[in-house]
Amino acid sequence: MFVIGALAVLGFPQSSGAQTMTAPGRAAAVAMAPRLTFSADEMALAEAVAGAPQLAAFYGSNGLKPIFQGEQGEARRKALLEVIALAPRHGLPAARYRPAELAAAGQGLAAERLHARVLLRYIRDMTGGVIRPSDADQQIHRQVRRPPADDLIRDFVRSADPAGFLAGLAPRHPAYLALQRALAGSEDLMPPPDLPPVPEAVWRIGQRGDGVLPLRRRLDSIGFSAPTVTPRLYDAALAEAVARYQSAVGLPSDGIAGPKTIRMLNGDGAGGSDRRQRMIAVALERMRWMGGEDLQARHIWVNIPEFTARIVEDGQEVFQTRVVVGKTDSDLRTPEFSDQMEYLVVNPRWNVPRSITVKEYLPRLKQNRYAVSHLDVVDSRGRIVPRDRIDFSRYTAASFPYRMQQKPSDDNALGLVKFIFPNPWNIYLHDTLTKHLFRNNIRAYSHGCIRIGDPFDLAYQLLSRQTDDPRGMFQRALSGGKERWLPLTPNVPVHLVYFTAFPDETGRMRYFDDIYGRDAAIWARLEAVGLDLDSERD
Repeated sequence: MFVIGALAVLGFPQSSGAQTMTAPGRAAAVAMAPRLTFSADEMALAEAVAGAPQLAAFYGSNGLKPIFQGEQGEARRKALLEVIALAPRHGLPAARYRPAELAAAGQGLAAERLHARVLLRYIRDMTGGVIRPSDADQQIHRQVRRPPADDLIRDFVRSADPAGFLAGLAPRHPAYLALQRALAGSEDLMPPPDLPPVPEAVWRIGQRGDGVLPLRRRLDSIGFSAPTVTPRLYDAALAEAVARYQSAVGLPSDGIAGPKTIRMLNGDGAGGSDRRQRMIAVALERMRWMGGEDLQARHIWVNIPEFTARIVEDGQEVFQTRVVVGKTDSDLRTPEFSDQMEYLVVNPRWNVPRSITVKEYLPRLKQNRYAVSHLDVVDSRGRIVPRDRIDFSRYTAASFPYRMQQKPSDDNALGLVKFIFPNPWNIYLHDTLTKHLFRNNIRAYSHGCIRIGDPFDLAYQLLSRQTDDPRGMFQRALSGGKERWLPLTPNVPVHLVYFTAFPDETGRMRYFDDIYGRDAAIWARLEAVGLDLDSERD
């Protein structure tokens, strides 16, 4: 038996007869064990898990006893192999978990270490994703809330159904399950490749031509039938079928079969089967990042590439509105993160972001000190400074000592209400004067904040939990003409997300353009850790 300096690891003095520990991971394992003497086998196990702190923490608390040996260990090994075989259903390759090596590992310390490390990898993948969000894009500020892996390993060991326990680690949200079904091909929106392609054109109700025939055949092959007595006529029933298909693949559902709709039906563009599978695999990874969020509770969900904001309560959508998001310029894109909405600000001032002040307004002020006259120039103490007292030509973007502000007014850039969830990036939701932009299908025009198509209705819905008359509460604050802050009690979680593939309220998948290229960056990272969906099909 060995006497280990576990007390020294815990900060207590070590006895003169104790053997000194040199491996930090091994020390962590033995420090968790409730004794000071250990067998050679126990020391070897501590050494084997030394490189993984969470494994060291678990095995230390487990008395440095193996969990994959003997009869009970056999059941756990079998359970691990079973869930690994199902990894492709989550958009993850089984090979990532080394099934061949596990199957051939047998008994002993090396087999224990291999199974433990694979178990840890599977647990971490399912409860927080494979990659770190910010590694794919620095504007993804998603904070992954992983449960402690050593606690989950402990629950796995205690479970009477270890395979069921592992299978239950993945998100159980209906959207995740719908994405899994879509990945498995139960909802394939790709017509058979042997059908004649649809000639590229623009088809509207009342037009006739031979090109309508392959259009009908391709729609019919994937469940969007449009019966008619005049097959070459683009009639109202066909336009309705086209609109349903467009909605399913994330296109504007106007019922007009234009070039983009036809390219998707022909297997090109975002509608292609391979690309859709990549979009779904990325969406599954994004859902795993959000596994620690309560998405059944009341929250605001802003899906950036869909240009849509929703309020969800008890898992059901109760409000939806169009939004405008950040431009595609690298420094103007809307970031991704979750926070708590704390206030509605009625009749808001607009504190112009410094980036806009020095990049857009300072050059104009150097030409004409009275430019952008609707804005006040404000010093560091909040006092308005007359423009004739400032020599704007003296300053650069770095040295300009003032900020700019617009008073509450009908022509304020933020409109009449903004929705605040304090964050380091100064992102918020707000009203806007540019209402015409909501008619566009692609709505990436802002400097990063989210402009709301129906801001008053959003305010009424958010206030509805704290007053019987939310409309009256809001309108009274509005009618005063002065800036008013209305606290939201309780605060409402808000999630700024980026899903190019996501199910609608009926469970049917919808697809959207990767406007910022973030999905492509995530897919590249996933491929780097062994995600090649093509190899999983055989």
